[in-house]
Amino acid sequence: MRKILLVDNGSLRPAATRNLRRLARALSEASGEPVEAASLLHSFKIPPEQLDGEKAVTVGPLAERHAAAGGTELIIVPFFFGPSKALTGYLPERLAEVQANYPSLSVRIAPPLVDTRLAPDLRLARLLAENVRERMTGQSRPKVVLVDHGSPIPEVTAVRNYLAGQLSALLADEVDCVTFASMERREGDAYRFNEPLLEDLLSEETLAGSEVILSMLFLSPGRHAGEGGDIAEICSQAMAHSPGLNVDTTRLVGENDAIVEILHTRLQQALAGGPLLLEKRAVSSPS
Repeated sequence: MRKILLVDNGSLRPAATRNLRRLARALSEASGEPVEAASLLHSFKIPPEQLDGEKAVTVGPLAERHAAAGGTELIIVPFFFGPSKALTGYLPERLAEVQANYPSLSVRIAPPLVDTRLAPDLRLARLLAENVRERMTGQSRPKVVLVDHGSPIPEVTAVRNYLAGQLSALLADEVDCVTFASMERREGDAYRFNEPLLEDLLSEETLAGSEVILSMLFLSPGRHAGEGGDIAEICSQAMAHSPGLNVDTTRLVGENDAIVEILHTRLQQALAGGPLLLEKRAVSSPS
């Protein structure tokens, strides 16, 4: 018996869980396979009345219930941009705990949305370009900043920079330039690869009086990218301190239905036994 999960990191904001559920339903329709939404952490704390009466679930307990009911196969489709520690560390460790109690359960984790081990894929960059074009007025060539949260993992930041290169090529004839920034970073020289920070970039004289479009490399609304969140506050302060600067933001990646095609590809790869982020095969119980 197989279960397929679309998995995000989790948020305390109901809008993130609602968006994940919406995409799980869309992925089910696209694939013809039942797909459930689940988070790694946090979302189970959301009061069910804020989620149409349906309590959010997390992967660990859901996997345990599936295995206890006789389930033998679990496929995870990550709703993540790159190989974050949540995917490469926490998730396999949590699932290993489940498999220790249910050795017949096999686990496969599909690659994240961007996997540089695979052939070049422009679909996510095209989605980002579409989101940027929605915010362009046609009156001037804006400067575009691809902004993400910032990560302690160089490989995750490298995904952001990789996408910025693709986006720059796609928008070359339409915008003044494309660059990138992090919303925040950890202290210390070891994390300088996240530079520049968005607030520092927006304060540079080269952007004074400019039309800037933030290409939002965020998946779902939350305390960072949601209404009244950290990004909005950074932009508001930047415009207050730099008269003439106008900063507009795109919709989020997970709010564009084109993301479903990429998720469908990742699911098909997992179902076909293609490239995986992780595969834990079922093992026989010791005699």
